[in-house]
Amino acid sequence: MASHAGTAPLPPPPVQGADVQSITASELLGWRRRMLALGGAPAALDWLLDLGGGLRWSQLQSLWSHPEADVPLQCSLASLEALWRRHLDTEEPLQYLVGRCPWRDLELPVAPGVLIPRQETELLVDLALSLWPSGLPLSCWADLGTGSACLAIALARGLPSSRGFAVDASPEARAQAGANLSRWNLQHRVTLLAGDWWQPLEPWWGRLDLVVTNPPYIPSATLASLEPVVRDHEPRQALDGGPDGLMAIRTIVAGSLRGLAPGGLLLMEHHHDQSEAVGRLFLAAGLERLGVHADLEGRARFASARRPGGR
Repeated sequence: MASHAGTAPLPPPPVQGADVQSITASELLGWRRRMLALGGAPAALDWLLDLGGGLRWSQLQSLWSHPEADVPLQCSLASLEALWRRHLDTEEPLQYLVGRCPWRDLELPVAPGVLIPRQETELLVDLALSLWPSGLPLSCWADLGTGSACLAIALARGLPSSRGFAVDASPEARAQAGANLSRWNLQHRVTLLAGDWWQPLEPWWGRLDLVVTNPPYIPSATLASLEPVVRDHEPRQALDGGPDGLMAIRTIVAGSLRGLAPGGLLLMEHHHDQSEAVGRLFLAAGLERLGVHADLEGRARFASARRPGGR
């Protein structure tokens, strides 16, 4: 995990409704031009206006045609400017500065020490729900390396009659995951466990119908070339997959026959160039019905397979 030593404390995230401001469209657009003159990407600033200020992108686009319109913001421009300048100065992720990250139909609280959920990971939930046979009961599932608990929350909502487990070795991640599960009142349906991968699930080995995971898969040597906003601020243990990026994946695949129920499904995200290597690991471990699934850009990003037997 990247160190934040020597960095000023995080400013408090904007609190919706606590610092409401109303300005004209022309004043807001002038402020936006001044902020972009400082640097940064327009899309990032518009994201800050959306999640921090409550101004949706579609609303922002209409302002150029209506410069005199009143624009209500959920926090002041001064607060938003402080966050923008902090982002430019330190390259800290805006998600950490605002304290939230949009993901599927959720706004998930996130904080330093916890991996920021990515848009492509949303597809893991869709794949899990679509690959499970319609009408077949699914009683027990697990999310290995839960992080913010984004996958666990989405699965619990999509599988309301099931029992779930969310596993993570990081105390920071477990704290955030526990808070997020409680936020959606899922703490009684999803058990949070401390430890590495399959180990905390030993009492339920052989009974897990579905296991999803988004493990660290970036090769160690590649980390240095990542954007500073990721490399210097997101937790290294959630990114670093070892020399070839497959260290955690090997451990997860190796334990799959013990952990999964007969016919149980393992579904995994991996690096865009690891599909063949992951497929070989699945087959060598004795899994069957291997599936390769594309991400939003059409690249092989997900792999699925089942333990033999059962269904």
